[in-house]
Amino acid sequence: MTAVFDFIPRAANHGLDALRTGAGAVGATLSAAGRDIMVSPPEHPIEGRDPDFITATLPLYRRVVDLYFRSEVRGLEHIPAEGPVLLVGNHSGGFYIADTFAFAYSFLSYFGAERRLHPLSHDVAMKLPALSAVLRRYGGLPASNECAARALEIGAAVLVYPGGEVESFRPSSRSGAIDFADRKGWIRLALSHDVPIVPVVAIGGQETALFLTRGRRLAQLLQLDKLARLNVLPIQVGPPFGVTVLDLPARFPLPAKLTLQVLPKVDLRARFGEDSDERNVYETITAEMQQALDDLAEERDLPLVGRVWSSARETHGSGRSRPPAEHTAQT
Repeated sequence: MTAVFDFIPRAANHGLDALRTGAGAVGATLSAAGRDIMVSPPEHPIEGRDPDFITATLPLYRRVVDLYFRSEVRGLEHIPAEGPVLLVGNHSGGFYIADTFAFAYSFLSYFGAERRLHPLSHDVAMKLPALSAVLRRYGGLPASNECAARALEIGAAVLVYPGGEVESFRPSSRSGAIDFADRKGWIRLALSHDVPIVPVVAIGGQETALFLTRGRRLAQLLQLDKLARLNVLPIQVGPPFGVTVLDLPARFPLPAKLTLQVLPKVDLRARFGEDSDERNVYETITAEMQQALDDLAEERDLPLVGRVWSSARETHGSGRSRPPAEHTAQT
């Protein structure tokens, strides 16, 4: 009986701590969104990162993502604990980049808020109200060589999605495909700054809606690349409005399970030679990422749900084992 009476105040204190943490995170987010309206942005986007904001909001954001998307990030030990590194990922989920946030929250939980992470984001995402306020304070930068170079020069980890909106809005029928749209700027960036590449493969984001078509021909006809750096005019189906175009007027992501796998670090010059051929590097790295994505896809029994018969499949299925628990981070 004494144990019961001791448990009640501990549980109450735990609940109050959780409420205070949540209230603090919500307050910090609302304050940040309000300041963006009232105050001019910093001189350079890289100055918008705010470790104090990250510390205040990370526990709540991580918990929400963990509950809603059941996100699982494996292999964070492959990322150097310090110094510049180029993280190269496949991209899913339209403009509601749930896998990006899942990775960022895991990265920051693993390394701490002082380890700089700068995801490169599309101009549209960087201008969306509320979302842009969080992106900037978590280190989000406009997707440009100049921003990436500056972040690498100060020893940051830079997260780049070469496929951009072309990959992120690919039809759901191609959800299991790596599609970098033949873009190789990430290779030149890594070589010019002599930094290692760490591939990051994610699955589940393309199940947060039913993506029908990218609309690339219509985007070319309307010259959206000149107006808004867009090469697509996609149509997708999801709540609350049903059919949306470019995720507008709004779309609420479905609760698909997200799984991300960080692959071993690659030193391009050590592996491919001083005169690394871009085509060879591109085809080799994307093929290895595709294999990793195929492995993740084999683990999934149902869309949205993810794994159902995990124990049987791990024992009698493909023969590929899951990494040890200590190498897995739950966001």
